[in-house]
Amino acid sequence: MRINKKDKILFLLVSIFIFMGIGYAYLNTNLSITGISNINSAKWDVHFENIQVSTGSVTTVEQEPTIDTNKTNITYNVTLNKPGDYYEFTVDVKNGGTIDAMIESVTSTINNLSPGELPSYLKYSATYIDGIKIENNHILKSGEKETYKVRLEYNADITPEELPKTEESYEISFNPNFIQKTSAAKPIIRSVSFSADSWDTIKQVAQTGNASNYYNIGDTKEIDMGELGTHTVRIANMSTPSECSTEGFSQTACGFVIEFADIIDMKKMNSIETGVGGWRDSELRNYISTTVYNSLPGELQDIIINTNVISGHNRAETSNIITNDKLYLLSVTEIKKIDNSSNIPNYDSAWDSTRQLDYYKNNNVTESNIAVCIKKNGTYEERWWLRTVYKNNDYYFFAINHNGINLERSCIYETGVSPAFRIG
Repeated sequence: MRINKKDKILFLLVSIFIFMGIGYAYLNTNLSITGISNINSAKWDVHFENIQVSTGSVTTVEQEPTIDTNKTNITYNVTLNKPGDYYEFTVDVKNGGTIDAMIESVTSTINNLSPGELPSYLKYSATYIDGIKIENNHILKSGEKETYKVRLEYNADITPEELPKTEESYEISFNPNFIQKTSAAKPIIRSVSFSADSWDTIKQVAQTGNASNYYNIGDTKEIDMGELGTHTVRIANMSTPSECSTEGFSQTACGFVIEFADIIDMKKMNSIETGVGGWRDSELRNYISTTVYNSLPGELQDIIINTNVISGHNRAETSNIITNDKLYLLSVTEIKKIDNSSNIPNYDSAWDSTRQLDYYKNNNVTESNIAVCIKKNGTYEERWWLRTVYKNNDYYFFAINHNGINLERSCIYETGVSPAFRIG
């Protein structure tokens, strides 16, 4: 089999014109503004450089990958003789100019066939060197470069019937068109997995608004919290339904929410028996916002956003409590599906001001099915606090029992601390 291949990558140049004019006249008063405006020269230069053929590529090459004199076009011609043969090379795309660029569009064609029409024996890809897809709006800042990897392969995973019956020739074209950066520009997200990604990458994923394209609900990651030990967090939510935009709705189960999957510490909600002020005035909130938060890795602290938190009140008060927190405890509704048949509305004044988190919804957590909520302090199952205060009592808060049943618990008992936070 003989495959001839031409790969053309085009770059769209953008001309920038700057016009300045100053002048003003009003009635008989002449105004004059005199000054010097210096504008440095701008340079547009996106080009190819540094082609490297990968080890293992076939040596039957009529033309090695060659960059033209304008450094914007690559051509090559290779022959793949048998299944398993491949030809692969990398090339740098450098922004040597003074203007940030971005990819306006990406087109890829093979003999003008659609991907579904390609023969089963032919595999072709053009990606970043780490396998990330090259997409529209990817930014290439001034002075920076990205490395592309181009690979053509005679597919080894085919049956004898799928082998070509005659010598075939294919012309392959891959074209990312660059323009000056606009507000649509986006960074290249190099995500491997939630467990392996840096917190900065996780932030980029969260900000796409389509985190489910990268991660799954329930994905976990370990974090080192110094003297508080190493703990596991998991993705508890990635959706933002319309109810999240309702006025007075808590944002604690909206967007990209991460919760601790285990227990960090055992603490009292308050050292004296009082629920006045609920979550807002609790000693535990202060502990979580200082000691726990300060124990988080710095790169994680940098990306946690403030969250509008709605909590219930006890019988000494009449209004629900609003706080703005980096870290917060979950509520009963955020864990269990609450409906009219539930007795929770009789005890939680803020039960309808939030929603069930995706993690607990996906696991069908209800009044009678709550075992997935069990958390451990080390190797032992323990109760853990919710921020929900008991509205008909002076000092009870809700907690999740070690056997998975929620209960009202006096605030003076040491109970597990397992907060949540949002990234955006």
